[in-house]
Amino acid sequence: MGRKKKLKRHGWPKKNKRFNGDTFRMKYVKIGGSQPHKYGVLKTFTKKMMKEPAPLIDVFQNGDYITVVAELKGFRRENIKVEVEGQRLTLSAKASNRKFYKVLSLPNKVLPESLRTNYKNGVLEIRLKKALVQKINKVAG
Repeated sequence: MGRKKKLKRHGWPKKNKRFNGDTFRMKYVKIGGSQPHKYGVLKTFTKKMMKEPAPLIDVFQNGDYITVVAELKGFRRENIKVEVEGQRLTLSAKASNRKFYKVLSLPNKVLPESLRTNYKNGVLEIRLKKALVQKINKVAG
């Protein structure tokens, strides 16, 4: 019969001279007069880094209406402006420390005079009636 080869086991070394036996030792670093921290330099977050995400906006079509739902937390009803023209809806809002502006392309043309809004608990709901599209059949004669 043939000889069996002895397989070496690969694993973590029991002792590593380079790290004095403690492979995963974390060194504590003193950062500019603050408490030592084991992960090195900490980043301080500024207002720009902690920017609020853009408000969520959904567009729904149901029957003869188009409904737009937008999350506008922190804005007052008086400071929200909605404009409609053709297939374009413009939302803008102002607060003391921030602004919001968004232009949406609607899936169909709408009637601007049918605009109905409801603002409750930071959620703006806009309901618009779709414009009737007349199809003209031409008969050659």
